[in-house]
Order: sequence, then C-alpha cells, then structure tokens
Amino acid sequence: MEASKVESVQTFGRKKTATAVAYCKKGSGMIKVNGSPISLLQPEVLRLKVFEPVLLIGADKFSHVDIRVRVKGGGTTSQIYAIRQAIAKAIVAYYQKYVDEASKREIKDILVAYDRTLLVADPRRCEPKKFGGPGARARYQKSYR
Repeated sequence: MEASKVESVQTFGRKKTATAVAYCKKGSGMIKVNGSPISLLQPEVLRLKVFEPVLLIGADKFSHVDIRVRVKGGGTTSQIYAIRQAIAKAIVAYYQKYVDEASKREIKDILVAYDRTLLVADPRRCEPKKFGGPGARARYQKSYR
C-alpha cells in the first residue's frame, strides 16, 4: 500500500523497433537511462537530442522530478529518439496528474511547436522485401539480349 502514495507516472516512447519506458516520480532532478546518467549517453553526436525536452521546457521544470528510463530494441539512433519521446511524454503526464492543467498545456505546446515527434510516435516501419528484386521496391535489371 505504501508504494501507491508515491507521485509517479509511467510513459513510453517508440521509434521503429526501439521502446523506451520512462518512470517519472517526485525527486531532485535526476535523469537516468538504463541506470547510467543521461550525460554519459552514447553516441555524443546525438546526446543533445536527448537533452532537447529539458532544454526546451527549462531545467527548473525538471528540478523536482526523477526520471528513470529503460530502453531496448532497435539501433542506437532509434533508441535515442525513443528516449527523448519517453522523457517528453513523462513530464507532460506528470504535470497533468500532479501539478495543474495550465502548466501541462504550456509544456505540451512548447514541445509540439518545436518537434511533434517528441509527443507523437512516428508510424513509419521498414517495408518487407518482395520477390523479383533485391529490396522492397527495387527490381532486378532486365535484359533483352
């Protein structure tokens, strides 16, 4: 019964086959991905992508919550995009449930104005290969003589 008193929300982010689950609860502004701090995330080129929700909304909004993210499946880039979506959705859900609707609406508008994929999953998937060609759409070269 004690666990239900903790103010927490659980959200997920998806990109292709990568799935990230974010667990957001009241805390001191710590964000961890698979148990390690967000600042140690690889590759460094895409690290800024994960920080986007924090930088857009402002670190002050994240200062009183702890976010733990578990991610699996997909490649490194897909995982990065899944993580950023999970973090963005977690903060919106937390503000809706435990703070007020006005601040949640404000956060949501900022995120959607910047990049819609922060809150809405990208439905594109890999198209299966067909016979008569090397890929999904390309056909083998045709010769007449």
